[in-house]
Amino acid sequence: MSSQDIPEENLPAAQDADEHAPGTVALADETNPFADPGLPPHEHRIQDIDERAARRSERTVAFLFTLSMLATAGFIASYVTIPSDKSIYVFPIGHVSAMNFALGLTLGVALFTIGAGAVHWARTLMSDVEIIDERHPITAEPEVRAKVLADFKQGAKESALGRRKLIRNTMFGALALFPLSGVVLLRDLGPLPGTKLRHTLWSKGKLLVNMNTNEPLRPSDVAVGSLTFAKPEGLEEHDEDFQKEIAKAALMIVRLQPENIKDKQELEWSHEGIVAYSKICTHVGCPISLYEQQTHHVLCPCHQSTFDLSDGARVIFGPAGHALPQLRIGVNDEGYLEALGDFEEPVGPAFWERG
Repeated sequence: MSSQDIPEENLPAAQDADEHAPGTVALADETNPFADPGLPPHEHRIQDIDERAARRSERTVAFLFTLSMLATAGFIASYVTIPSDKSIYVFPIGHVSAMNFALGLTLGVALFTIGAGAVHWARTLMSDVEIIDERHPITAEPEVRAKVLADFKQGAKESALGRRKLIRNTMFGALALFPLSGVVLLRDLGPLPGTKLRHTLWSKGKLLVNMNTNEPLRPSDVAVGSLTFAKPEGLEEHDEDFQKEIAKAALMIVRLQPENIKDKQELEWSHEGIVAYSKICTHVGCPISLYEQQTHHVLCPCHQSTFDLSDGARVIFGPAGHALPQLRIGVNDEGYLEALGDFEEPVGPAFWERG
């Protein structure tokens, strides 16, 4: 719409010239290049004139900050107590992870109530008087620094942070407690393995059980030149921790002619030429499954690390960092092969802690 379409009585020039009247519009001139938009007079809020209303707002802000603290505590409690595999039905989403739902809900409430408390505080208790600040050159003059400091002190005073101790204390509590949510999530980086990598299920008296038949092994079950895979007695595939334990305890059994064994310790730890070595490659933990009868070499199919089982399973080719750990074995009174202890060193990749 152009100015020609506006009734003459509604044009700025025809309005009341009283600049103090509500809705007055002052025209721009040489001394005042910016026209007054005609803002209505400032109206005080109920909190500005009624201390009871101000205290109600203060309690509301404090309640929101307190609710944030409780939600943060709920986040931590949910993470610690709710099983990761538990699911619940939430309408209309359906079945969801109970832990994920609780974490999302409590974290959202903690964040929202901090923001809502800050907004309510600013809109009801902080000063809402408009302050005109003329533009000035961008320089750090002493007068400017003094004015900024004065404005800061004035803002701090008007925020009533010192006088509204309930708001201050609950806000500090909410802001201090909320970061604990992130700290708790660091738990997923652990726990530290401790000495778990140095020990397996093998111990003195544990029978060597054939992985295929699930029966204890006798020396007669292992033929010269054959490769047999074994597991500790008592470890079953339906066990909850089967995969974790077999990844450390998996064993390969090879029978050599005793005169072909070059390493003295290997011969002492064997039984009638039957040697037991970890099946887990010392490079990145792949299961070794390839055996060459003539050379007595075993090959890891992942990166072709090759070990000589006739010479202490030392590395003769590939990226593996050290030899395969050997398990000392013997025969019990019933004629079954048994372990005479655990591995003397950690099994698996060389980058694990081996101290």
